[in-house]
Amino acid sequence: MDDAILRAQRWLRAADGLLITAGAGMGVDSGLPDFRGPGGFWSAYPALGRAGIRFETIASPEAFRRNPRLAWGFYGHRLALYRATRPHAGFGLLQEIAGTMANGACVLTSNVDGQFQQAGYPGERISEIHGSIQHLQCAAGCGEEIWTADGFQPVVDDENCLLLSELPACPRCGALARPNILLFGDWAWIGRRSALQQQCLERWLGKVERLVVIEIGAGKSIPSVRHFSESCGGKLIRINPREPEVPPNDRCIGLPLAGLPGITRLCQSLLP
Repeated sequence: MDDAILRAQRWLRAADGLLITAGAGMGVDSGLPDFRGPGGFWSAYPALGRAGIRFETIASPEAFRRNPRLAWGFYGHRLALYRATRPHAGFGLLQEIAGTMANGACVLTSNVDGQFQQAGYPGERISEIHGSIQHLQCAAGCGEEIWTADGFQPVVDDENCLLLSELPACPRCGALARPNILLFGDWAWIGRRSALQQQCLERWLGKVERLVVIEIGAGKSIPSVRHFSESCGGKLIRINPREPEVPPNDRCIGLPLAGLPGITRLCQSLLP
């Protein structure tokens, strides 16, 4: 693996732009759960485990229609957790690497947690392809509005995964509000905000001539991030402890490491 690290470092020294692509594994070193398999999900949410409710079931529009206090118990807990979580040092190390490049960094992530914003990345340089828990939309579909969740302070009964405080409401029609996240089986997600972010990313990519992609913790089960990393035209450094496989060509490197250790290894000799 030492040879692969050295080759990746040469790529980064020659790059004029860094694209950071990230899946759930990016947050693990900050202490966030990645919900890998029902066991991992139910250990984080034992009330849902006792009821046999899978992640795909609670993370759906139907959950908000059937039992909004349970759905918001889950998402309210996550929102509070993400707000309280401090991004790990790897976020800053990647910013330092990008700081040596003419075009800096952009981010594409399937995570909805807002951790890159908390770490100080400019909002206009972040593309959240599955939306953001930090934003809300109307669950009844009264319009196309998306608004910040800053004013929503959920109080959750963690033992039973139920929202105790007032349910968030749409400011336009008064119906239930839900996260502006692409859920499972979701035909009502308002993707306008994410589409605008993607347009900004595409414009940035058009300016970069020597692109390097560092992908962290993006799995195969929902491969959107992996596909983008492989198809955007740059050299790819994939950091993944379980699924480091890359296409068989000389423009891709797979490192079987967790997020923070992998980023730290790349930074050795690159940063003062």
